[in-house]
Amino acid sequence: MADQKLHPAVTVSNIKTFVPITLDHEASDYNTWSELFRLHCTAYLVADHLSPRTPLAAADKDKDKETSGSSSYPADSWERLDAIVHQWMYGTISTELLKTVIKTRTTAYDAWKAIESLFQDNKATRTLFLKQKFATTRLENFSSMAAYCQELKVLSDQLSNVDAPVDEQTLVLQTIAGLTEQYETVGTILQNTKPLPSFFDVRSQLCMNETTKANHALHSATQASTALLAQNRPNYSHSTPNQSTASPNACDTSRGRGRSRGRGRASSSQSYRSSNPPQTNHPYIIFPNNWT
Repeated sequence: MADQKLHPAVTVSNIKTFVPITLDHEASDYNTWSELFRLHCTAYLVADHLSPRTPLAAADKDKDKETSGSSSYPADSWERLDAIVHQWMYGTISTELLKTVIKTRTTAYDAWKAIESLFQDNKATRTLFLKQKFATTRLENFSSMAAYCQELKVLSDQLSNVDAPVDEQTLVLQTIAGLTEQYETVGTILQNTKPLPSFFDVRSQLCMNETTKANHALHSATQASTALLAQNRPNYSHSTPNQSTASPNACDTSRGRGRSRGRGRASSSQSYRSSNPPQTNHPYIIFPNNWT
C-alpha cells in the first residue's frame, strides 16, 4: 500500500502561534477569538469540524476502514482530525471556561456550539448593555487616543456579535462625539468632511494630532525650563574688588606702624602688661620676691 500523506492539521505543533488570544468569560474577546479560530481551521482543511457532521463524513470514515483493511484508522481519519480541532479549541480558552464546556465523548462542533452559547445567550440584555456603554464612551476616561478608539472598535464588534451591528458612519460619529475640548477643532473638520472618512482614517488622524500636541507641549516645557535656568543663574560680571585697592584701612595701618616704629618695645611691654595683669597678694599664700 502506498504511503499516505499527512493531513495539514497534523503538522500544527503550537496552536498559540496562530490563535494568540486566550478566551475567557469576558465577552470582549469572543468575536476575535472565533474569527481567528475559524480562519485557522479553514487554512488547515478542518473547517467542516465546526459544523454538524454530515452523512458524507460517515461514508468517508467507512471508506477509510475498507482502504486500510483493518479497524485502525489512517493518519487523516475524521476522528483524529476532530480530536485535533478539539485540542486546538481547549488550548486557546481559559481554565475556568474549559471546566464549563468540557464534556466526555463530544465532537469539536459540540464544544464550539457550547462556547458560542455562553456568549450568545441573553442577546437582548447584552445588546442593551453594549449600546449604552458604546454611547457613553469618552476619551477623558482613557490614557491615550489609541486606547479610546480601540475600545469603541471592540464595542462595535461585540454589538455585531449579538446581531446588533454598528455601521461605519455611526462608529465614526460616536468617535468624534466622545472627544475632549482640545480636539474640538479636528473633530469639527472630520465631522464636516464629505464624504465622511472611514473609522481607520479618523483614528489615524486623531492619533497623529495627539502626537503633535504632545510634541508641542514637550517643546514648550523645555523652553520654559531653559528660561528659568537662565534667570536663576548667578551673574559673575560684578566681581568683588581687589582688597589691595579697595581697602583704605590697609594704608592707614601701614602708616600707623611707621609712626610707632621707635616705640615698638614699649608697646610690646604695655601689651604684655595689659594682657597679664599683676598678681594680687593672697592672704594665705606667700609669694617669693622674684615671682614676676
